Amino acid sequence: MLARERRDRLLELVRVRSFASLPELAGQLEVSESTVRRDLDQLESEGAAKRIHGGVLYTGSSPKLPHFDANQPVQWEKKKAIATAAVALIEDGDAVLLDGGSTTYEVARLLVGRPLHVVTNSLPVANLFASDANSDLVLIGGNICPRTGVARGPYTDRMLATLRVRKTIFSVAGVHDEGFFNNDLLLVETERAMMQAANEVIVVADSTKFGRQSLTHLCPLQAVQHLVVDKGITEQWSEKLRAAGVDLVVAE
Repeated sequence: MLARERRDRLLELVRVRSFASLPELAGQLEVSESTVRRDLDQLESEGAAKRIHGGVLYTGSSPKLPHFDANQPVQWEKKKAIATAAVALIEDGDAVLLDGGSTTYEVARLLVGRPLHVVTNSLPVANLFASDANSDLVLIGGNICPRTGVARGPYTDRMLATLRVRKTIFSVAGVHDEGFFNNDLLLVETERAMMQAANEVIVVADSTKFGRQSLTHLCPLQAVQHLVVDKGITEQWSEKLRAAGVDLVVAE
């Protein structure tokens, strides 16, 4: 069996199970555990799997939902850079609330395996952590949007009102002088509830979102504590955000 073929089969085994142990994978592939480890090194570098204590988690390509099919390939290198910078703001032991945006999903993939309390209204994000023994997962229920796999609406908002987290992370559709915008009316109400539940709010947005409005105004610029963006942001926008008191993190 060729190395690439073996890795593809290994990844499929992990994907189907969500979690698998090294001895289990070695037995299924009829190879040594050292071979499995070498293959996993490559898969980890590709972002497709992540080793944790006791085994391997699948962190590969995003789910087949219209939202991800349309948005995940767009500005993907920027999204990955933003995610890498955003996770540096998260400390082990934090209670973190994650929404279902495509950039937030990249953040979630990098958080798998860390000791965290994860709260999310996103089925794709929850699936990443469902088999992670290092984290505690709370899935927020409500009306599920079939396009995104995200719960939003009054039931979701009521549950969020009972929770407190240290940090909320979400993405937006536009950043304008008036503040942050998103496309879904129900989701905006839910994101406001997510903000109320958190000590700190972190927005992740690539530089193409700046200067754009969208359907619904979410909040003014000064309502968030941190904004993580790629290096394509203009100096004018950098100054504007800092003037609003936002901690601007520019990902390399």
